[in-house]
Amino acid sequence: MPQVVGVLARRYGDVSAAEDAAQEAALAAATQWPADGVPERPLGWLVRVGSRRLVDQLRADHARRQREALVVQRDDALAADAEAPADGDDTLVLLFLCCHPALAPASAVALTLRAVGGLTTEEIARAFLVPTATLAQRISRAKQVLRAEQEPFRMPERSDWRTRLDAVLHVLYLVFSEGSTTTTGDALQRPDLAREAVRITRELRRLLPDEPEVAGLLALMLLTDARSPARTTGDGTLVPLAEQDRSRWDGDLIAEGAALVTGALRQGRIGQYQVQAAIAAVHDEAPTAADTDWPQVLALYDVLERITDNPVVTLNRSVALAMVRGPAAGLAALDRLADDPRLARGHRLHAVRGHLLEEAGEPEAAAQAYREAAGRATNVAERDHLRARAARLDRPG
Repeated sequence: MPQVVGVLARRYGDVSAAEDAAQEAALAAATQWPADGVPERPLGWLVRVGSRRLVDQLRADHARRQREALVVQRDDALAADAEAPADGDDTLVLLFLCCHPALAPASAVALTLRAVGGLTTEEIARAFLVPTATLAQRISRAKQVLRAEQEPFRMPERSDWRTRLDAVLHVLYLVFSEGSTTTTGDALQRPDLAREAVRITRELRRLLPDEPEVAGLLALMLLTDARSPARTTGDGTLVPLAEQDRSRWDGDLIAEGAALVTGALRQGRIGQYQVQAAIAAVHDEAPTAADTDWPQVLALYDVLERITDNPVVTLNRSVALAMVRGPAAGLAALDRLADDPRLARGHRLHAVRGHLLEEAGEPEAAAQAYREAAGRATNVAERDHLRARAARLDRPG
């Protein structure tokens, strides 16, 4: 779908309208394809239908009558290549365009996740740790600002990339994260989404080979994706990191990711993605879970906490702290997050508390924490895993 949005945005110069038209084309496909069969060139079909929707919309819009003739002419001229839009990939252009400096960083990231990542408003809201209604308003305002800027659909000048790069990287990180662990649904992972994030990040690294954070983000994706085959059983049951069969991890991805992050760190411009990738590398390069260098992981989380104000970082650090100094130390660190509104609606805080209480030898309290986490989890695989942990503690022995 992002490729359809990109083609329509390039043709008609309106990202917001292109996104709406692409969604309408997708709905038309969901209705027609089951009955008529999938067309030979599905992407071309979506672009053609989306183009028609856009032309109809522009014709009905009295405020844009002067653009109508131009749009219709452009549609006729481009009709011949509508069947093969995949010859060019506009995703990276769309990504940079949505991360416009006129937008507040949070708004740029939210809009881009919709247009490029294809995520729902609810999924994005959970990633931002904000209410869905707040996120929807943010996206709507971002569309209005971007429409007013009337920026042509093309890559910005290289001198302008720096002003957009942080938002671009954040979008790619969140798209990959959603692919790695989905917000909602039955499956734990969305491999297609994760692969698309990796593909775009590889292309970004090709354009910016000397940017250490681009290399760091790509390394983080590869090192995380390397574990993907072992993260679930054949029936989709979640397998925690410590219990995964490491022989199923992808050694080539681990080697590539480790080399990338090592090279990036040597440049001396440390950023959050490089540090996260370094943490992932420590886990991936340990032969067994027991061999994990937890003091090094804790030291890296200490660095990461200084770089970014993210409660999830502090949450993850509490686990490393517990592994180094005992579960009581980890639980004390968790207590400092109890009133953080960014974690209030999610399940992560309660899930980690359950794990640390279990390690501390408090099964009843751990089971209660797991049940609380399960009640808040929106991913079925995660919910079922948390319920299973609670049930196991309710039936000791």
